[in-house]
Amino acid sequence: MEQLEGTIEGTVFRNQENGYSVLTVRAGRSEVTVIGTLPELSPGEQAVFTGTWTEHRTYGRQFNCSFCELKTPTTLLGIERFLGSGLIHGVGPSTATLIVAAFGEDTLSILSEHPERLCEVRGIGKKRAAMIGDSFREQQGARRAMIFLQSYGISPALAVRISRYYGERTPEIVRENPYRLCDDLEGVGFKTADRIGLSLGIPADSENRVRAAMKYILRDAAASSGHVYLPEEELCSVSASLLSVPLDLCRQALRGMLISGALQSESSENEPRRVYLPYYRYAEQEVALMIRRLMTAIDPGKYAGVSRAITAFEKSRGIEFSPTQRQAIAGALENGVFVITGGPGTGKTTIINCILELLSREHETVLCAPTGRAAKRMSEATGAEAKTIHRLLEYSGEQGNFMRMEDNPLDADCVIADETSMIDLLLMRALLKAIRPGTRLILVGDADQLPSVGAGNVLGDILDSGEVPCARLTEIYRQSGESHIVLNAHLINSGKMPVLNAKDTDFFFERRTSLAEAAQSITALVTTRLPGYLKYPEKERLYQSVRNIQVLAPSRKGECGVNNLNLRLQEVLNPPAADKPQFSWGETVFRLGDKVIQTRNDYRLPWRRETAAGYEEGAGVFNGDVGFIIDVDPEDHMLTVRFDEDREVTYESGDLDDLEQAYCLSVHKAQGSEFPVIVMPVTPGPPMLLTRNLLYTALTRARSLVVLVGTEQVIRRMVENDHVVRRYTTLAMRLIESRELVQ
Repeated sequence: MEQLEGTIEGTVFRNQENGYSVLTVRAGRSEVTVIGTLPELSPGEQAVFTGTWTEHRTYGRQFNCSFCELKTPTTLLGIERFLGSGLIHGVGPSTATLIVAAFGEDTLSILSEHPERLCEVRGIGKKRAAMIGDSFREQQGARRAMIFLQSYGISPALAVRISRYYGERTPEIVRENPYRLCDDLEGVGFKTADRIGLSLGIPADSENRVRAAMKYILRDAAASSGHVYLPEEELCSVSASLLSVPLDLCRQALRGMLISGALQSESSENEPRRVYLPYYRYAEQEVALMIRRLMTAIDPGKYAGVSRAITAFEKSRGIEFSPTQRQAIAGALENGVFVITGGPGTGKTTIINCILELLSREHETVLCAPTGRAAKRMSEATGAEAKTIHRLLEYSGEQGNFMRMEDNPLDADCVIADETSMIDLLLMRALLKAIRPGTRLILVGDADQLPSVGAGNVLGDILDSGEVPCARLTEIYRQSGESHIVLNAHLINSGKMPVLNAKDTDFFFERRTSLAEAAQSITALVTTRLPGYLKYPEKERLYQSVRNIQVLAPSRKGECGVNNLNLRLQEVLNPPAADKPQFSWGETVFRLGDKVIQTRNDYRLPWRRETAAGYEEGAGVFNGDVGFIIDVDPEDHMLTVRFDEDREVTYESGDLDDLEQAYCLSVHKAQGSEFPVIVMPVTPGPPMLLTRNLLYTALTRARSLVVLVGTEQVIRRMVENDHVVRRYTTLAMRLIESRELVQ
């Protein structure tokens, strides 16, 4: 890092939303360009910038600033230029000249401490003097806040958000209790707050620190592991370890949080006490009650002529349902809530088509899925419109909530939701709130796939409860004699080795014993070998590869992990070029044409899409959405991504932390999506990641072709490893209890 000291000459560009600025600075005899996320600066101000020199291909040498320390103008000319810059409301260049002429070197202290004295200046009355004083203090406060926060290692973009939220009192509020940042601002984690707290000298055993850590651990358990609660002793021991404080101190803090209601707890006979963040506990309770109400609003068995209707559908399509499939169709029509679960090739889509045809004669049926790709697949398979759940519920970014709720329910007689293994607890609650009693709800999914990325195990818990009528499909019908993808998925799911050496199939295995060889082979498969085998046109090979061939990896780290494979694949599938603008953000290079994925639900990000009727606008980009970068602005660190459903989203610097390359995805991130071709390393790694249901989930993402690269030993290890990491959830228990609550 280098330092540059100079005087602000002017602002070439400033983004008011995120603070990104391009400044002209006089440093000695030279005039240089300084870029970065900075407080609002005025001509005449002096500052010390810390950062690095960079060379821009168009604009030449620039100083990329990561930290800025302001110096108060000391010369009369500097003070006059600062005041007359337009930054202070009510002061222009001529008024600035008059003020400086009146107060000289005391001007800034007069503005700060005695703004009423401005009335001594010709043309300034009491009202204007008060306005000038307020504006000056506000600007100074915002700057102090920015500089204060950056001095504790907070990124400039986050410092802008924090200082905007707390205003000029930011330093006082943060000094008093930096841990409130975790509660007040999304995106501020405990570790950031703790870094500030410890730097400020807050004791390690501070009650605020322990409380914040416990909330953080519960939030992180939900976000990273899907837990709805944690056992009391586990929460306390993890907290004590994280904070390096005595276990009893954590137990004492927990008691206080339970008394205040900041956390909630429950206990069952012979089980450890469970500790919840309140909204997760309430969410489980609400989901259980709403499912029970939907079940009891329709009397089972009151759908006349269902058997004859199924037979008529069979004749019209030239098919014959198995007894289990017929029971699934009848059950879906005759119950308020019904679950259809089964693996690939078991006929779920044909069953949905039959249900749609039978219901469409008298009922309004809507289709939905948790992701854009899953909704698109559902539309293609049924010929009917399917929407993402967020779009169906009319998510509003401005209000920050769903427009379809209890007081504005969906206008539907039946809701069919696909890929429900992906639906987390909070999204299921939102969906159920929009369904009025008397509406049928049909949940379709594969219970053997990985559970949702978010908190909860909704589909698994519903099935485990035994309270909701369901049909489990096990017989393979689709391409049973042709598709080795389907055959091997079911072999793996039953604990048997897949068939790896069959010829002329849609399932290939390539033996590579070293990680380096496997990574090299995967790169060659994606860029040259598979495009040739699949006969992609020569001029379109890279384009078709990026869109049709998806690499999946069990882990993020290592030579065959998501991070490294993304670096390798970006360089060969979308290499640098003069006509491809790019910029670096942290360790990631974002380049025009890159395939990227959103890694966190962001309900506020606006999008727009072009339709036949004009542009449609909305808000919300969600964890797992995959798209392509269609525009890059290196100067302002901004880019635009086109996601599924043709939604175009512009990302500014404060949003880029939630965007990653997507040439290679983790298997978890690929849930709900289907790709023509899947390539996956099967190489040594942590046993907790190399599991049967992860391998099964990966294979079932492929529509036409699967290639595994690695060793038979790793495949065997995965098939034999049927360990499923337990999620701490209580929805199944609440569904059983709801019998007593809803009569």
